[in-house]
Amino acid sequence: MRTSPFARFARQALVDVALATALAAFLVGPALAKRPPAGFAASVPPAVPAPQGNGSIFSASLGYSPLVSGLRAHGVGDMVTIVLSETTSTTKTAATKTQRSGSGSITPPSQGPFAINPNALAASSQGSFAGQGNTTQTSNFSGTLAVTIAEVRPNGTAVVKGEKRMLLSQGQEWIQFSGIVRLADIDQTNAVQSGQVADAHIEYAGNGAITRSAREGWLSKFFNIISPF
Repeated sequence: MRTSPFARFARQALVDVALATALAAFLVGPALAKRPPAGFAASVPPAVPAPQGNGSIFSASLGYSPLVSGLRAHGVGDMVTIVLSETTSTTKTAATKTQRSGSGSITPPSQGPFAINPNALAASSQGSFAGQGNTTQTSNFSGTLAVTIAEVRPNGTAVVKGEKRMLLSQGQEWIQFSGIVRLADIDQTNAVQSGQVADAHIEYAGNGAITRSAREGWLSKFFNIISPF
């Protein structure tokens, strides 16, 4: 039994769509595949050899707090509290309006073999354009996050990084932070404002059923990529 060309075309189209769907699923992956990126684990201070007893009552290696700096964080592995207080607001308005008009006419002879109606040679043109656009974006992010000092630099700055993971009933959420702080900006409570952190990288994301429901499906993404409309 011979199949019609239309049936062969429809079958081949279904095969092509199935292959494209499988490729998109392999490249994009399911919505729950997102995991927090690595590299934000707490830093551990370098190991120091055990102090040898010298018979003295006072030993700085057993724990010493200077009178000036106190217990303020200053070394690798010390904890610093980042006070997250990020607020951004952007407003942009654009308006454009153009208008142009012109006219022309020629007076032909009214008598003789070349007599022409003057209205036939009158011409005019008009053009106008009006456009307007508005955009407003506001974002707020507040909270606290404890990080550790990963590196202390000779110029009095330190690289800090850390993360917080929360396993909830409907998924997992995490906050990751890294940046450069001045040791002088760390207050007596070992806290520093996020606005005083240079090269700050803040990521707040998660996964789970709630997050998945708010994302576009991978098949819909695939057809939006190949759609010419």
